[in-house]
Amino acid sequence: MKVKQVIVVGLGRFGSSIAETLEDNGCEVLAMDIDPECLEDIAPKVTHAVCADATDVDTLTELGAGNFDMAVITIGSDIKASSVATMLMKEQGVARVIAKAHDEQHGRLLMKVGADKIVFPERDMGRRMAHNLISGNVLEFIQLSKDYTLSEIAPLKKWIGKTLMELKLRQEYKINVIAIRTGEKFNAVPDAHDVIREDDALVVLGPAASIRELEKRA
Repeated sequence: MKVKQVIVVGLGRFGSSIAETLEDNGCEVLAMDIDPECLEDIAPKVTHAVCADATDVDTLTELGAGNFDMAVITIGSDIKASSVATMLMKEQGVARVIAKAHDEQHGRLLMKVGADKIVFPERDMGRRMAHNLISGNVLEFIQLSKDYTLSEIAPLKKWIGKTLMELKLRQEYKINVIAIRTGEKFNAVPDAHDVIREDDALVVLGPAASIRELEKRA
């Protein structure tokens, strides 16, 4: 299912970042928070922003929550509110509900009330930061599954000045280069003849083992 309309509940730093990023990528975003001050910065950056209580069933019905493709509940610190909001979103008919959890126990509760996916941003960011600290050439690391990762990596010295065709990264490392970033420029459709430069960052998809092997060679 292609997500087009998303409700983001809770507009702290994490929720606001999600709302803005989704909007930038073509989604219609309804940003919600019970605190009007939280809406000030995000309001100009999303389709709609409302000061409303996501734990009130009448409010969600009035907003047409059931017509949205996805809801992202980021009220991580208020366990009761996030759990009720998650439950009500599912009851309203939202197809996919993703909820932020404060800890493992909170995560289990959210699953029981209907969340389709749980995220632990503080925990996961800590893992990613630790991974980045011990691997000099991996700039960004996202665990897609047990076996595969999406990573933004700095090129090895021996890659510089060569084209993607010459490097044959898929054959040698079993990784696919899906994008190349050079400063603020982003090439989302790299060509086999693109030459790798020292200041490039490569967005690669591949087996976790292959990414770890690259780290050892950095």
